[in-house]
Amino acid sequence: MNFNYYLPVNVIFGCGKSAQAGEITKPYGTKALIVTGRSSAKKSGLYDKVNDSLKAAGIDSVLFDKVAQNPLTTTAIEGAEFAKANDCDVVVAIGGGSIMDCAKAIAFLAVNDGDINDYIFNRKVSDKALPLVLIPTTCGTGSEGNGFAVLTNPENGDKKSLRSNAVIAKASIVDPECMMTMPKRVLASVGFDALCHSMEAYTSKIAQPFTDALALYAIELIADCLVDLYNGSEDSKKWEELTIASTIGGMVINQAGVTLAHGMEHPASGLKDIVHGHGLAALTPSIIDASWKGNEEKFARISRLLGGTGAADCADQVHALLEQIGMDVTLSDLGLSPEDIPWMAENCMKVSAASVANNPVVFSQEEIAEIYQKAM
Repeated sequence: MNFNYYLPVNVIFGCGKSAQAGEITKPYGTKALIVTGRSSAKKSGLYDKVNDSLKAAGIDSVLFDKVAQNPLTTTAIEGAEFAKANDCDVVVAIGGGSIMDCAKAIAFLAVNDGDINDYIFNRKVSDKALPLVLIPTTCGTGSEGNGFAVLTNPENGDKKSLRSNAVIAKASIVDPECMMTMPKRVLASVGFDALCHSMEAYTSKIAQPFTDALALYAIELIADCLVDLYNGSEDSKKWEELTIASTIGGMVINQAGVTLAHGMEHPASGLKDIVHGHGLAALTPSIIDASWKGNEEKFARISRLLGGTGAADCADQVHALLEQIGMDVTLSDLGLSPEDIPWMAENCMKVSAASVANNPVVFSQEEIAEIYQKAM
């Protein structure tokens, strides 16, 4: 057995910790670029709370609030230019995975020249970025726990990760109270994304003992809390469970990667700008059904954690969970059509080669097209 585990992330966890953003950020800079979406952080009051905390710590700030779901490379470029024009020396992100991923890319581009797509496709590398402080407001992507930033190129629909240890946060303030204002449809989507991260890392061909232990713990937490929270539970313990599981999901994919569900979803949302969690919901049962024989022991373990009996019914257990959280959707429901399949299958092989290779069963482009068809 041989493996490496390296992840220098500083997770600061606890209810109310977001109020300490200023003191936590202070070691890293004196002028912050605050990155948010267009409205939610402002409506919830979290933006004002964080900004006030920064001011109290003597940190000036400017706001960049143009990030949308499935963030674009062009938005990251615009944000980096804004950061440089305002002499920002630290980036603070307040939001879900899209905001955190775009903030990472902004921090990277603010100190690196050239085309970001060269870095995404590993034609160029750098170990430099502005320091990052991340404050997640959704418990799904786990971006606060890894060095990935998923971006979409609007010119060709490529959706792929910028991957660099330079964009691992100097501090991730993980505050369950920041999650509690999510609409239930958002909770369902991000909660399922968190589950997929741990299921995929656990079954990945490059999984290892540390990621296995963390992923299993996270799957068990999500199985215990997601449906109850979706149904309106206000139990703070369950919010802590889901928030912890989300961060763990980000940590384990940093080491073990994702597999085919994320690999096939990225072309779908790159093409149609669909909600990432919905794309995963449409694809995951069909992918598990095609893949479970590649690692029966691990899929059986997942199935039992979700209430099943063995590997052969793992896809059914995932589908049952999706029904309970209002996420029983198909690709057709999301606006995709059979005519889109050839492009998606080809693009999957282009942008998601590592995810295809990590899957317990490695499928050809033609077989991936057949799975897309089943998910329609």
